[in-house]
Amino acid sequence: MEHEISHRPSYAQLTIDLGPGESVRSEAGAMVSKSPSVDVETSAEGGIFKSISRSLFGGESFFMNTFSAPDGGQIQLAPALSGDVQHHDLADETLYVQSSSFLASDPTVEVDTEFGGAKTFFGGEGLFLIRLEGTGPAFLSSYGAIDEHEVSAEESFVVDTGHIVAFEESLSFDVRKVGGLKSTLFSGEGLVCEFSGEGTVWTQTRSPDAFLSWLIPKIPQRNTTTTT
Repeated sequence: MEHEISHRPSYAQLTIDLGPGESVRSEAGAMVSKSPSVDVETSAEGGIFKSISRSLFGGESFFMNTFSAPDGGQIQLAPALSGDVQHHDLADETLYVQSSSFLASDPTVEVDTEFGGAKTFFGGEGLFLIRLEGTGPAFLSSYGAIDEHEVSAEESFVVDTGHIVAFEESLSFDVRKVGGLKSTLFSGEGLVCEFSGEGTVWTQTRSPDAFLSWLIPKIPQRNTTTTT
């Protein structure tokens, strides 16, 4: 599956050249354009119950689109938020992805939700994580640019929960407060995730939660009070 990621890192767009018989699966609404020769099929990926679980708990769309090209063709995809796109080839492995960061993958890669325990709920990432499992190319999206961090057994890695894009299954993690009560309340930092073991963590340079915290107070509130 040949691909190109352009307009990085602020407004990344994924262009995939599908060979004859190749296909790619994406989140609903991710398509920018396609060749007339590319067919699209919309389905509840993995069955009705897996789709409901992924939608309600993983923050992903209920439906997914599969683009196929019997004679070859091109498809362009883009994430909902302004940011980057990262390619990752899975080789019989599992990758955990935050809500909204899954963009596309080979149809052979299983996309499902994974219960992450109460710590993921309190970490602001939802009670479930998106799990990518199998072998094949996958594409992750972010809000802002993507950084890649290699975690070693000698030293753990701490990251704000709102900046996590994905991490490898080989890592263990623990969610905790950034410091004492004063730091948690007044530092502007919330909860952090501390990764340990050996593996890769992908982070994003912007946080959607932080942006909303900045934006919402600036939106004028509509006065709905009526007088008689």
